[in-house]
Amino acid sequence: MDYSKFINKRASSLKPSGIRRFFDIVNEKKGVISLGVGEPDFHTPYIGRDYAARSINKGLTQYTPNGGFLKLRQLISEYYKVRYGLVYDPEHEILVTVGASEAIDLALRATVETGDEVLIPEPSYVSYAPCVTMAGGVPTGVECFASDGFKLTAEALKKNITDRTKILILPYPNNPTGGIMEKEDLEKIAEVCIENDILVISDEIYSELTYTEKGHVSVASIEGMRERSVVINGFSKAFAMTGWRLGYMLCPAELLTPMYKIHQYSIMCAPTASQYAAIAILEQGLEENFLSVEEMRSQYDMRRRYLVENFNAMGLTCFEPKGAFYVFPSVKISGMDGEKFAETLLEEKAVAVIPGNAFGKGGDDFVRISYAYSMQTLVKAVRLIGEFVKSLK
Repeated sequence: MDYSKFINKRASSLKPSGIRRFFDIVNEKKGVISLGVGEPDFHTPYIGRDYAARSINKGLTQYTPNGGFLKLRQLISEYYKVRYGLVYDPEHEILVTVGASEAIDLALRATVETGDEVLIPEPSYVSYAPCVTMAGGVPTGVECFASDGFKLTAEALKKNITDRTKILILPYPNNPTGGIMEKEDLEKIAEVCIENDILVISDEIYSELTYTEKGHVSVASIEGMRERSVVINGFSKAFAMTGWRLGYMLCPAELLTPMYKIHQYSIMCAPTASQYAAIAILEQGLEENFLSVEEMRSQYDMRRRYLVENFNAMGLTCFEPKGAFYVFPSVKISGMDGEKFAETLLEEKAVAVIPGNAFGKGGDDFVRISYAYSMQTLVKAVRLIGEFVKSLK
């Protein structure tokens, strides 16, 4: 039977995930030290796990309101006000989603018309471009460089704007590079977006994992940007809740309304038990939660500095990432590109890292390494990588 006539051409044109392809190779080997998963190695706070379990035992397993429990939206509103100085109306400007991934998809499907161009700083998270394509848009990668800390510069942004440009995805702190955008960087980007009437979708899922004194700055806090920004975040990274699939989006009501309708028809609501867990965590008290987050961030910071120091010492040039939980070292010294390096390292030393080309433009000579692993695991992996690099000289 010829199935091709039944398959959506946009879906058919999508390339398989470079990350998933590599993990298929990893899964064929035993005893591999994997540094590829972008998932916290901490537990969801006990109060959240306990409250979710008790809600299930009480039979509180029905649908929630489409937008999420109002109580949860109120707590998210307070969270963003305290942490990032932004005020959003919990009834009309906040939507609880199935992870930040659904929020990204909703934002694009509700705003992109066929042929609209969406700018994506790269290297970047693998799902943005496919989501743009599925929404009917044209993803346009804007290459960022280690010499700039993998920041998006105003100059690079301007060079890629055309009369079809409608949206900029701003993925900072960045996966895979660990790059961040500071206030002065965002102010320059804001000026370009306002001048060219560009909407910004700001993926801030790693906002709590920022290793600077000033911490994360949301683009929506920059003058003139709240009204043209869709802010996306969630509980997976800050509160170690990846499997709970709980995210949210914040934006003006006029933008949220079409996103809400798509969510209403396609998803109904985010998981009930996950919402109860999030309520318990945020309700516990913001100050106490920040202490818990700070402890986790402190552990990541120690691992981050350990990897950067050791990779630079062995010749795998690595700029200092100031966000997320990834390092993105260059492997040029090996004489291989990132893909060949990752494949050979896996074969010879049973250590798995992700080739940088999985993340778009500018990633060919790099690999992504997650430090969401114990120090014991990282120390062993660094020793093996060091032996591998030394053997190539």
